[in-house]
Amino acid sequence: MPVERLLPNDEAHALIELTRDIADKRMAPIVDAHEKAETYPDGLFAELGAAGLLGLPYPTEWDGGGQPYEVYLQVLEELAARWAAVAVAVSVHGLACHPLFYFGSTEQKTRWLPDMLNGKLIGAYSLSEPQAGSDAAALACKATAGDGGYTINGAKAWITHGGIADHYNLFARTDSKAAGSKAISCFLVARGTDGLTFGKPEEKMGLHAVPTTSATYENAFVADDRLLGSEGDGLRIAFSALDSGRLGIAAVATGLAQSALDEAVAYAKERETFGRKIIDHQGLSFLLADMAAAVDSARATYLDAARRRDAGLDYSRAAATAKLVATDAAMKVTTDAVQVLGGYGYTRDFRVERLMREAKITQIFEGTNQIQRLVIGRSLAK
Repeated sequence: MPVERLLPNDEAHALIELTRDIADKRMAPIVDAHEKAETYPDGLFAELGAAGLLGLPYPTEWDGGGQPYEVYLQVLEELAARWAAVAVAVSVHGLACHPLFYFGSTEQKTRWLPDMLNGKLIGAYSLSEPQAGSDAAALACKATAGDGGYTINGAKAWITHGGIADHYNLFARTDSKAAGSKAISCFLVARGTDGLTFGKPEEKMGLHAVPTTSATYENAFVADDRLLGSEGDGLRIAFSALDSGRLGIAAVATGLAQSALDEAVAYAKERETFGRKIIDHQGLSFLLADMAAAVDSARATYLDAARRRDAGLDYSRAAATAKLVATDAAMKVTTDAVQVLGGYGYTRDFRVERLMREAKITQIFEGTNQIQRLVIGRSLAK
């Protein structure tokens, strides 16, 4: 059943209704087929962009939606409750717009930002490397300055929408003499750049409909005008974007958990044992109650962080907490949903099996949950 939401105004309520209409009519009928066949939903992201759902937290002057983060995240949750892979890609696209909006020049924003926010161009994030995941300062991909631009050599990994997205936030080492984070810079690289190639899609546990790939740069030339910010700003840009990205994943995880809860409750109302519907057995109803409490807690936690962001308060610790709480909740709730369905839940005939597989990755990307604990612990030590 639809979540009853506390929203700031009538416009936000209308936006949620629009999202639900698109999600129910366009996404829900095709999600199972695409996830099973591992096929990309051609045309869907253009439709989401045309509906104004891909640039919601950015200003209207740049063709964004002008919505507060608390509204944007609830839209993401609604999308995730129907199709987690699509919601993750929407969140990553929003993450990919962040460096351009906050660190790009007026000329760069004028050139690329409107089409990214209205969905004509899709963005992706390219930070991790095969040997550098959580340790971003260990990046080895190198950008060598030359006449009119940079020559890029190296490899990137775990790129959501890899090979399909139009632009990639590339984080590469521009100064071999500088140490650690001071040597990293950020570029906005076009998909068709000569020397840029993408690997075959990873064979993942879940989120099959949207590819995750590696990327290889072999003497790929990137012009000066694609450097975002100044040389050495890269990790500052990356980490500022990741706080927002973690909130996106928290919202996606909450939508996943809500979907699993809905499936489990619907099944428990129909299935009978010992002459009673299983939801009327106290042991099972208590399990469902714990699932519902976990979903409600996850939602409240990400909304608290979003409201801090909207108010201009520091929200790094709140974002880490939201990501940790929501994704752990998604893993537990989806696992418990399989338990509610019993043997049926372990088969691919029922959706909860897929939801459980999809929930696992939320504890890993945008910083593992161990990294979130590190962020929270460091904030307590200050």
